[in-house]
Amino acid sequence: MNAETELAMPPRPPAPAGKARRLGPFGVALAFLLGKLKWAFALFKLVKLSTLLSMLLAVGVYASMWGLPFALGFVVLLFVHEMGHAIAMRQQGVPASAPVFIPFVGAVIAMRGMPRNAWVEAVVGIGGPVLGTVGAGVCLVAGFATGAPFWFALASTGFMLNLFNMIPISPLDGGRVVGVVSRWLWAVGFAVGIAVFVVTHSPLLLGILVIGAVQLYRSMRAPNPAYYDVPAFQRVTMGAAYFGLLAAMALGTWVSEVPLHAQYGNDLTLSQGATVLFSAAALFFE
Repeated sequence: MNAETELAMPPRPPAPAGKARRLGPFGVALAFLLGKLKWAFALFKLVKLSTLLSMLLAVGVYASMWGLPFALGFVVLLFVHEMGHAIAMRQQGVPASAPVFIPFVGAVIAMRGMPRNAWVEAVVGIGGPVLGTVGAGVCLVAGFATGAPFWFALASTGFMLNLFNMIPISPLDGGRVVGVVSRWLWAVGFAVGIAVFVVTHSPLLLGILVIGAVQLYRSMRAPNPAYYDVPAFQRVTMGAAYFGLLAAMALGTWVSEVPLHAQYGNDLTLSQGATVLFSAAALFFE
């Protein structure tokens, strides 16, 4: 991959204190929001032509199977997930590429530099699932507010999308997260991944298992203990965040599926491992 320089925004000059005070609480709030907009502008720079074109391609491919509304919602959820990684990379000082969408694979935002240690890698890894879960939660709230099955199906797909990514196998997000907790969890990840593959026969998951096995072999052949030498409180914090997020995703999936099963009965099978990313939409638009 071609190297890119880290995206950086010049510091925004603070609003004159006197003017803000003269405008009262509204002026102070406006000055605060303007100061925070530099993050929005920095993230907007990540949305390059390649991102927009790949997004349009992905929407077009998915729309041919599921219809435009669900395809658009699905791609937006992918984008939200990738922006979670982008925010975490920027916060940790890791240069990032622009997101690229690949139909039937997902989306990718590459690190243009190596994390300093396993803690930084874990923060970057969990950033996507955290913001992605928030996005799915917004869809769930919209479902309860409107009663429309569309939002419940989109929420379920969003939760399962992020839950799948939390399987502790590299290069999935979960594999990057659990390295700082315990590398033994990678073995658990392979067991879970193999079990899901037996059920789903997903070629994508098989490829992930192969890539993960290669990376695990390389890390065992040339270990770097210093990379994983982080304070105990960071291990505990990331472990709590990982398992807490898993619980939130599982609960969100169950809550979003209940209204769908109530309307469609047993014909709506939204709990089939990785295939839920596509079966949910297909069943919804049948």
